[in-house]
Amino acid sequence: MNNWHELTALCETCGCSVQYAEPLRDHTTFRIGGACGAFVNVNSTETLRRVLGLCRDRNYSYTVMGNGSNILAADSGYAGVVLHLGKDFAEITLDGTRLHCQAGATLAKIGKFALEESLTGMECLAGIPGTVGGALYMNAGAYGGEMADVVVSAEYMQSDGTIVVMSREEMELGYRKSVFRGNEGIIVGVTMELRPGKYGDIKEEMDSLMGRRRAKQPLELPSAGSTFQRPVGNYASFLIDQCGLKGASVGDAQVSVKHAGFVVNTGKATCRDVLELCDFVKQTVLEKTGYQLELEPVLLGDTVKG
Repeated sequence: MNNWHELTALCETCGCSVQYAEPLRDHTTFRIGGACGAFVNVNSTETLRRVLGLCRDRNYSYTVMGNGSNILAADSGYAGVVLHLGKDFAEITLDGTRLHCQAGATLAKIGKFALEESLTGMECLAGIPGTVGGALYMNAGAYGGEMADVVVSAEYMQSDGTIVVMSREEMELGYRKSVFRGNEGIIVGVTMELRPGKYGDIKEEMDSLMGRRRAKQPLELPSAGSTFQRPVGNYASFLIDQCGLKGASVGDAQVSVKHAGFVVNTGKATCRDVLELCDFVKQTVLEKTGYQLELEPVLLGDTVKG
């Protein structure tokens, strides 16, 4: 059991809040997950640097979380420190047609900001329920666009607290991947290049795409978005539907009857329910189609225990 008095004192000094034994289900869009050891609401790069230093000195495990929209957290929780880059770390500033965003700014907030400034380029991304840091981490995308289309550079903090600026060319952006997934750096800021546009046209496109989302995706139920990555040469949702798996369930985890690419939480689904259902889906699709599906959400905690 960790003695968190040093972390408490540090957070008081930095003016940020911290909760202990905080249920992760309250911070993930799947509404699944046990308690974490400590949940720190990061409010500045200096706070992040100092908390990272404490974690390093005391050998505390830590992880970074934004909006929790692409995370499946274990039922047993996560014993370490969750560094939450959220609304306290979400400033957006404008320089010509470039937006400088702190990592905790949501894509929805950035999309609204861009709309108000009559800047185009965020339309396809604005409906994704995540933060810009998380979106860049996995090169999130939708409706033919992705983060790689708009990002110019990013600031990230190395484990020793050093801030490094990385250009888009260095990020190794591909389908749902980036260089950030393989290093220990924490994205703290993202700079995006947009283009001048017309307010009415931008709003019409955003409204149209959001309408398509509502019509086709199970937004009324908790999920982590698309559950499986797109296999080369096909679509996960098509393969799952083809195998007759819509509505398949384990406990309260269900393959959405609205969109086969989503596993949803219809009530009190557990991490174990979701993983068991996903294993069943993967095995069935492999046997019937030959395609190997891979999970898209990031697993947090010891999911072997649930």
